[in-house]
Amino acid sequence: MHELSLCQAIAGVVQPHAAGRQVDVVRVQVGALRQVVPESLSFCWTLVREFAGMDHAELELQLIAAAVSCRSCGEESEIASRFSVACPGCGSTEVDVIRGEEFMVTSIEIGDPVGVDASKSGPNG
Repeated sequence: MHELSLCQAIAGVVQPHAAGRQVDVVRVQVGALRQVVPESLSFCWTLVREFAGMDHAELELQLIAAAVSCRSCGEESEIASRFSVACPGCGSTEVDVIRGEEFMVTSIEIGDPVGVDASKSGPNG
């Protein structure tokens, strides 16, 4: 299960940006060709976030469909199977993958510094 190491990598990207503040949400794009099981990634995140000091950080996944550009017919099309990277229109395997290999943290939502009560941090608190 390489999803565990992927979650550790995600935490490694997020931690320096959080700089001791509470992480509320981590958004990650995952391409269909990345051989990542979204359910496994979400489960592994619940394990890693505790050890990374992000106990309540939610992982939001944006799943990106795979698409190819066909060198034979010139069409750009989404492909349904990650096991057959061919043009759905003409069947040619002379294609360039244009989408579906993504795996990146796209944004994080950060709250107050860890240990600070947000209800007391306002102008009157």
